[in-house]
Amino acid sequence: MSEVLLVSLGSTPGLRASDEELAGSLERAGVRVRVAAAAAPGPRRTLALTDLAWARAARRAAARALAGSRPDAVIYSTITAALLAPRPGAIRLDALAAANRPGRHGIWQRPRERALLARAPLLVPVSEEALAGAPPRRAPAVVVPIAVEASGPPAARDIAAITYAADARKKGLDRVLAAWALARRDGEELLVAGGAPFAPAPGVRALGRLERADYRALLRRARVYVSAPRREEYGIAQLEALADGALLVALDGGPRYPALALARAADERLVGDDLARQIRVALDDPPSRYAPDLEAFSPRSVDAIVAGRLVPALLGRA
Repeated sequence: MSEVLLVSLGSTPGLRASDEELAGSLERAGVRVRVAAAAAPGPRRTLALTDLAWARAARRAAARALAGSRPDAVIYSTITAALLAPRPGAIRLDALAAANRPGRHGIWQRPRERALLARAPLLVPVSEEALAGAPPRRAPAVVVPIAVEASGPPAARDIAAITYAADARKKGLDRVLAAWALARRDGEELLVAGGAPFAPAPGVRALGRLERADYRALLRRARVYVSAPRREEYGIAQLEALADGALLVALDGGPRYPALALARAADERLVGDDLARQIRVALDDPPSRYAPDLEAFSPRSVDAIVAGRLVPALLGRA
């Protein structure tokens, strides 16, 4: 049986979950998977130093795993995990440093990334958007979405609105809060998960960091998920909201992420440049049928891509 080493950065709960899902999909395709997880470094003052610390942690994890085995292929999960890789391998990515590390934030990562994109045997972006800004001469790519499905049975929609923000500026939390202040009515509450700090406001409740199951349970109760990011990679939170039946109210004109197009197709009134108005439409006049097409993100579809395209590309059987 062929063996693949998956070097997991795991710097966020979402990344850890998506790596577990990819490992499971590879195993269902008949591949033995060994996961090498990076140990979380301590906090650093800048993004450049943070990426360096995580890249070193990933290198150590990969080196330990490679010292004891000879896998048929290696996948580095995220560009950061591959920046100091001890052996070339496929790179799974949700965004490039060229796109999400502007100026001094990516002073060493961007040039290193360009070299990696050229020499990697394979790129495994989670969406077409993930390759935005890639140089024309780069490794071949197989797009493998992160699988998303409903987290449980439907529940009573007793929560007016919810949003997720671990990084307040990146996720546009100020925009969400400003729109909610204009839109909310007495008795309506916006829940903010993710742990980003913000000033107390009427009708807003901070949830902090939640266990994944607890967060998904809240999505099943929420009527609306509000999204206004300044930067976005894959947008897994928005896809999870759609999978759990919440209406996605989204600010348009900014970063592109897969859930945005799905939300527009499901109800174009809820995607635009007036977030407060869109929130009220969602709460006061919700669509009678809201059915975003998530089939491309289903575990069944992702397994088919992994078995039919990713495994042959990884193992040289294409």
